[in-house]
Amino acid sequence: MLLALTQSRIFTGKETRTGEALLLENGRILGLVSENSIPSDYYIIHHPGMTIVPGLLDLQIYGGGGVLFSDAPSSAALYDMAAGLVKTGTSGFLITLATNRLEVFEAAMDVVRENPHPAVLGLHLEGPYINPVKRGAHILDCIRKPERREVEALLKRAAGTVKMMTIAPEMMDADIIRLLLDHGVVLSAGHSNATFEEGKAGFDAGIQTATHLFNAMSPFHHRDVGLPGAVYQSNAHASIIPDGIHVSYEALSISKKVMGERLFLITDAVEKSEGAYPHVRQKDRFTLPDGTLSGSAITLAEGIRNCVQHAGIPFEEAVRMATVYPAKLMGYTDIGAVRAGFRANLTLLDAAGNPGGVYLDGQFHQ
Repeated sequence: MLLALTQSRIFTGKETRTGEALLLENGRILGLVSENSIPSDYYIIHHPGMTIVPGLLDLQIYGGGGVLFSDAPSSAALYDMAAGLVKTGTSGFLITLATNRLEVFEAAMDVVRENPHPAVLGLHLEGPYINPVKRGAHILDCIRKPERREVEALLKRAAGTVKMMTIAPEMMDADIIRLLLDHGVVLSAGHSNATFEEGKAGFDAGIQTATHLFNAMSPFHHRDVGLPGAVYQSNAHASIIPDGIHVSYEALSISKKVMGERLFLITDAVEKSEGAYPHVRQKDRFTLPDGTLSGSAITLAEGIRNCVQHAGIPFEEAVRMATVYPAKLMGYTDIGAVRAGFRANLTLLDAAGNPGGVYLDGQFHQ
C-alpha cells in the first residue's frame, strides 16, 4: 500500500518539516516530498492540525487496556494490553514484570515468544535480583540472590524475549552481569542501595542504564551521592517517570540539564489489580493497599506534555526523550525516528499534545 500523509507538521527526530508529505510504502517510510510532488499512485491521507512524530517507545510499562499482564500472562492479555496502549499513542513497548515467582516470568516469556505483536518489543524483568532494602512495592519473598545456573535456565527459557533487566549492581557478581550482557540483555541499575563506588563499578562492568531515576535507590546525599551520583558522573542512561509524583518536576529539570541525551522517559504505568500486586487506583497514581506508591497513572503522551509544561523542556526534546533516546539505548535500527527505510511507526499529536492516532507498520489505529 502506497500512502502519503499530508497537511501536518512532521518531526523526524532531528527537525520539524512543514509543507511536505510523508510517503509510506508497504509498512516502511519511503521519505519526504513536497506536497505538490506526491506521485499519482499514492493514496493521500490528510492529518490537518497534527504533528507526526516517531512512534512513542515505553521501555517500562506493566499494563494497559485494563490489563495488568503479570496477573495472568496470556495471548488475550498481551493483545488487550497492546491495543489499549496503541490507543494512547504508544507504538512500541517492553512488557514489564515486577519481582515475582519464576513461574510467572516463564509463562510471560512463553506468551511473548508465541504471540508476536508489532508493538510488543519484548520483556523487561524488573527483578527478582534486586536489593530488598530498596524493594519499594516489590514482593519481598520473591527477591532472590542470582545464581548462575538459575540465570542460565531463565535465559534459555526466554529465547531472546527478555530485552532488559533491572538489577541491583551491589547484589550481582561480575560473571552474572557478563552472562546477561552476552545474551543481549540491556541491564539497568535499580531497586538498589548502591554507594557511589558500587554504582560506578556496575556501570564500568557494563550496566548501561538506571531504572526510574531517584525512585527505589540510594539517595543523592552531599556526603555520599549514591546511585544517582554514579548515574550523573557516568556515561549511563537513565529512565525517569514524568508524572510530578515519582519525582518532582524540579528533579526532572535538573536531571535533564545534567544528563542531556542520556535521560529518557518511561511511564512505569500499571492497572488496577487484585492479584500478587494489588494496585489500587488513586486520583493520580496507583498504590498498594497500605499506601505504598506502586505505579504511575500517566501515558507517555502525557509525560511529554508534563515535560513541556512543568519542566521547561522544549517539545521536540521531550519527544526525543520518548523516541530517539530509548531507541538508541536499546540498539533499535528501524524505529525511533522518521527516516527512510524505518518501519512506519508514527504517532500523531495535536496542538495540545494529545494523541490523534498511531501508524503501526503503516496501519492506522485510533
